[in-house]
Amino acid sequence: MSVQPIRLFGDPILTTKADPVVDFDAELRRLVADLTDTMQDAPGTGLAAPQIGVGLRVFTYHVEGDLGHLVNPELTLSADEQFGPEGCLSIPGLTFDCRRALSVVARGFNMYGDPVVIEGSELLARALQHETDHLDGILFVDRLDTATRKQAMKAIREADWTGLGGPPRLKVSPHPTNGFGL
Repeated sequence: MSVQPIRLFGDPILTTKADPVVDFDAELRRLVADLTDTMQDAPGTGLAAPQIGVGLRVFTYHVEGDLGHLVNPELTLSADEQFGPEGCLSIPGLTFDCRRALSVVARGFNMYGDPVVIEGSELLARALQHETDHLDGILFVDRLDTATRKQAMKAIREADWTGLGGPPRLKVSPHPTNGFGL
């Protein structure tokens, strides 16, 4: 399988809800392998299919030595919460404190269509919630409180990977403008 480019903040696929997987075939197994290879190469604790440009409800995770994947996840969240640092491979180099459920039960399928139940707390719970959010078109910065979100958006605009930082670049037309424009 192969390492794929990771889509960055601003790519429309990251804010689009992914479609459920209906075919548990060789193509899905190849996608899971690509997600795993890409996540481990990054390295990251999780990676969702939209982050490599595939609009399907699949993600991989690698937390505290536990490597796995989940297809068509559904989460049951605990009432207890955790508050701590969170980052994203699609928003490289930036972390912000984010509130999440302390524990989670995730139900879905493996790449062969067999039912899977994953119970996790703390970091695994955070990863399962974060990756499932990706499948719903939600980025972790969407979950930040107002002040922290403003800080995050400023940091994103100033990041060298966005191309959004610094003053706007003006392009001057090489053609005569007849007094219109610059």
